[in-house]
Amino acid sequence: MLLRLVPDNTHIKFMWLRKFSFPLSIVLVIASLAGFFTVGMNYGIDFKGGTIIEIKTDGPADIGAIRSELSSLNLGDVQVQEFGAPDDILIRVEEQPGGELAQQTVVQNVRTIFEDDNVDFRRVEVVGPRVSGELAQAGAIAVAAALLAIMIYIWFRFEWHFAVGAILTTANDVVVTIGLFVLLQLDFSLSSIAAVLTIIGYSLNDTVVVYDRIRENLRKYKKRPLTDILDQSINETLSRTTMTSVTTLLALIALYVFGGEVIQSFTLAMIFGIVIGTYSSIFLAAPFLILLNLRPDAMSRNDGDGEKEAKEKATA
Repeated sequence: MLLRLVPDNTHIKFMWLRKFSFPLSIVLVIASLAGFFTVGMNYGIDFKGGTIIEIKTDGPADIGAIRSELSSLNLGDVQVQEFGAPDDILIRVEEQPGGELAQQTVVQNVRTIFEDDNVDFRRVEVVGPRVSGELAQAGAIAVAAALLAIMIYIWFRFEWHFAVGAILTTANDVVVTIGLFVLLQLDFSLSSIAAVLTIIGYSLNDTVVVYDRIRENLRKYKKRPLTDILDQSINETLSRTTMTSVTTLLALIALYVFGGEVIQSFTLAMIFGIVIGTYSSIFLAAPFLILLNLRPDAMSRNDGDGEKEAKEKATA
């Protein structure tokens, strides 16, 4: 390998560091939950409801200029983005107080802005509280279903200790990421749900890589202390973990800088999720196995493993 971020034969005592990583994670989780229930999330139009207007301009649209003109109307949260072709624009305006009449006024004000331009209003829809509530419920179900699927998969793939450890690790990533949305008051929309689900998949991937190496070493070194086996397993996978994270972050940072305002909250959540997911797979996933009282003899062995051990005993 031409580029290696972690030297070979590292011997970092990660299990000793758990006396710091566990308290830090507990503080972050408690702070995130406290912020969620006190300050609350900055829900976007998808969850709060509002007006959706699709227009077609005469030639490529200047999204920045459109966004600036709409902001002068003081309509609150207004989102402007391309909707397919450069001349197809989707405008989302948060729900205005005053009922249906207020929403109609929003549409009239938007039409007034474009009255001197050759603009075709293709679609005007109002997303009410009922629809937004259904979207919020569907998003919560999607996250819960993902966590349940993770537990079932790892339970069958490994042992129950690993399944519970993976769920705790992933739940930590989700809660702390939500804490970022609360702290920075980032717009939380359906794309944010997609970001959370992506973070779950990334965190799970890292965790399974570490767990797979732990399982191999548990079968190989049955009489060594568990903490030594866990340290060795994390150090052996550390190069792969950091390289994957860094390359992913490079792409996300470029997307955050050059991708425009519309996807900034999405990419920022992804960047933070990758960082916290890498941290948890290194400093939390394995230490959770100690809390769950994992023992090497708890590992189930297939026939190949038993045959290998028998050959080793015969050779000895």
